[in-house]
Amino acid sequence: MRRLLILLVALVAVSCEARRSVATRPDEGLVLMSYNVRSGKGMDGKRDLDRTAAVIRAAQADVVALQEIDSAARRSDGKDVAAVLGKKCSMYHTFSKAIDFDGGGYGVALLSREKPVAVQRFALAGREEARTLLVVEFEQYIVASTHLSLTAEDRMASLSVIDSVAMAARKPIFIAGDWNATPDSEFGRKLGETMQYLTDTAACTFPADEPKTVIDYIVTPHKQTVEVLHREVIDEPMASDHRPLRVVVKF
Repeated sequence: MRRLLILLVALVAVSCEARRSVATRPDEGLVLMSYNVRSGKGMDGKRDLDRTAAVIRAAQADVVALQEIDSAARRSDGKDVAAVLGKKCSMYHTFSKAIDFDGGGYGVALLSREKPVAVQRFALAGREEARTLLVVEFEQYIVASTHLSLTAEDRMASLSVIDSVAMAARKPIFIAGDWNATPDSEFGRKLGETMQYLTDTAACTFPADEPKTVIDYIVTPHKQTVEVLHREVIDEPMASDHRPLRVVVKF
C-alpha cells in the first residue's frame, strides 16, 4: 500500500512538471498577453487576485506581460503578487522591481508556460518614479514587459534603451506593456520607426469600464518577420483599470 501511494505521488509530480515545462510551438502560433493589473485592484475598488487570475487563465496565453505588480507591499497584504498569479495560473513567474514601495517593491512581471533560460533587467527613466524593462529569454524567443513614465521626456529617454535591447536580440523579441503614450503621439511615431505594432492601435484599452484611449500595446522590431494570426482587446471592464491585450503570432 505504501509503495502504491509513493508511485501515485510520483506520477502526479511528473504530470504537473510536464504541464509546466511543455515547450511552446511558435509554428502553431505564440499567444501573448499584456495586462496592467493594478496589483489586482478592480474598477470596483476591490483587490481580488482570484479575479485577475481568472482573466489570465481564460486568455490561454503562453506568455503574459504584467504591469503594476506589488511584491511584499502592505497594500497587497505582503503578497508577492507575481508569484500568487503564477501559482493560480500554473505558470512560471519573473518579477522586476522598479521602486521600493509600501514596505516592499513595485514593478513589472512576466508569467510564462515555459521556464525562462535567461533574465535581464534594465533601468528606465522616470522622474515621478523609476521604471524598469524586464527581458525574459526562452528557447526560441524573447518577451519583455515594461511600464513607461508619465513624462514625455522620460519615455523618449527610455526608448533608446528599448531599441538597443531589441536590436541586440539574437532571437525574435516581443515587447509588451503600458507605454503611457498613444501610438499616434510623438513617442508612438518614433517607436514605430523601429517597431511594428502587433496589437490593434485603434482598439482602446483605458479606462477599462469605458475605454477612450490606447496606451497598452505589443510591438516587435521591423527586422523581424511576424504574421499576426489574431489580435484583440479582451472585453474585461472590471478586474483592473486597463483592459488586457491578446495576440497570436507566427514567426
